[in-house]
Amino acid sequence: MTHLWIRAESRPNEERVGITPDGVAKLVAKGFRVTIEFSATRILPSAAFTAAGAELADEGSWPDAPADAIIFGLKELPEADTPLIHRHIMFGHAYKGQEAGARLLARFAAGGGALYDLEYLVDENARRVAAFGYWAGYAGAAVSLFAWAAQKQGGLCPPVSTWPNSEALQAELTAALDRVGDTRPNAIVIGALGRVGTGARDLCKQMGVATTDWDMAETASGGPFPEILEHDLFFNCILAAPGCPVFVPDSAKTDLRRLSVIGDIACDPQSDFSPIKVYDLETNWAHPVTRAYDAPPLDVMAIDNLPSLLPLESSQDFAAQLLPHLEALDDIDSGVWGRAFDTYTQHKPEV
Repeated sequence: MTHLWIRAESRPNEERVGITPDGVAKLVAKGFRVTIEFSATRILPSAAFTAAGAELADEGSWPDAPADAIIFGLKELPEADTPLIHRHIMFGHAYKGQEAGARLLARFAAGGGALYDLEYLVDENARRVAAFGYWAGYAGAAVSLFAWAAQKQGGLCPPVSTWPNSEALQAELTAALDRVGDTRPNAIVIGALGRVGTGARDLCKQMGVATTDWDMAETASGGPFPEILEHDLFFNCILAAPGCPVFVPDSAKTDLRRLSVIGDIACDPQSDFSPIKVYDLETNWAHPVTRAYDAPPLDVMAIDNLPSLLPLESSQDFAAQLLPHLEALDDIDSGVWGRAFDTYTQHKPEV
């Protein structure tokens, strides 16, 4: 019997979950055993999962789960050096040379477990089967617009925290923009046709913010791109990778520009391939923007866990994408899971 163990998230401000109670009910109906850890902060209550057929376990008790259980979470495990004996499904952030990732892989190697990284859960065409990109774009555009409104009133973007749903976010953002005046800013979105760009564009449309929508065709020249400086906001929705053009060079700080807020939604400032060269560190919920230049002001929003700001919709969307693949966990050596395991074996250290 396949045993899926849904652990409580330990990262601060993380209320998301990768499966809904309806999803649990479908797994149980297929003969799966499902355990869910109690969590006081999860956006969906534990009682809804137990009503769907899951067994309830104490928060953080997954290290003591049966050895054949598959441990399912979203974000990082608590910092430790103990060997990992289980198979884990999560975003491991372990395959791109990250220091914490190397420690995580060493723990798997020591314990004989395995990482099935959600970022590398791909179909036969190497396309990801489940992602939070849409809600990253949506929330990132919203926080950037909060930053624009605050800047126009002489300040910096205030701290942000979770919204119960997108309607609550829209109402708060509309009020913030209305305090500036009737005129809305405009924005340019690069990566407009992807999941992230679509989310950013949808939020802008709801707020009455006109967008210039660019994708691969518009950036194929490799730059420079003076058009970016002619907009109030720029949303970067393209991941840093070798060959990625520079969209905003360091010289933009002092160039003649209308641009005053950058939403680096893809958020990879420490990469050598970052297309935005006016800043070098991520921002966070307490300090959503960094001021890259003072006169005229240029603020950069670069929060790396944007979907967590809308835990309800982002959980529901991701869970719906992932559920068909969770239902295939009884054949974990094949399909998307087999490919994820192959990726793990290519990166795990020798013991």
